Amino acid sequence: MRVVIAGGHGKIALRLERLLAARGDEPVGLVRNPDHQDDVRTAGAEPVLCDLEQTRPE
Repeated sequence: MRVVIAGGHGKIALRLERLLAARGDEPVGLVRNPDHQDDVRTAGAEPVLCDLEQTRPE
């Protein structure tokens, strides 16, 4: 299952990403700061740059 996590670099998100990846799911971590991408990737998730406060629904 592909699971998208807002705030993908937070403490809980990083733990959840590891757990999801370990059981075979495909976690995706949304991050605002490009410097956080490596941490999210190390946790087993695909990092996606996205600022939800600035993103438009379109």
